[in-house]
Amino acid sequence: MKLKFNFGLKFLALFEAAKGTLVLLVGAGLLAFIHRNVQNEGADIVQFFHLNPAWHYPEIFLKTLSDINSTNLWLLSVSAILYVIIRMAEAYGLWHNRAWAVWFAVASSALFLPIELFELYKRMSIPRLMILLLNIALILYLARDIKQYPSKKNNH
Repeated sequence: MKLKFNFGLKFLALFEAAKGTLVLLVGAGLLAFIHRNVQNEGADIVQFFHLNPAWHYPEIFLKTLSDINSTNLWLLSVSAILYVIIRMAEAYGLWHNRAWAVWFAVASSALFLPIELFELYKRMSIPRLMILLLNIALILYLARDIKQYPSKKNNH
């Protein structure tokens, strides 16, 4: 059975592919810092943007970099690769209108609901509320979309 063109799934496929590509670029960038003094590189970045290293966010950034070593960078890079594989597989499945990809997208989106609710509970803000509402809308859209896929029982 040929399913109709679904603009929403195509858009989500492109979005997932963009997320995967962004993480791939970041992961490749992390590999460039292996066997280098990451804290010095971070200090150079802070200086380049004319930030005060004693300010809150630059200080957190530099503190985080001081705890990173080559093993951590390898683990982050491997995690990034796994994330990219998952996102690209999901993007492929959504682009080709596969039922498994829609189910996977619903499940992966639903995994973030408890975190988003907790963050909203900790501190209510419009951006956090918007992210939660967009995620719920996405889940409802995909759940509605699942109904168009024929079940295996009816295909005999």
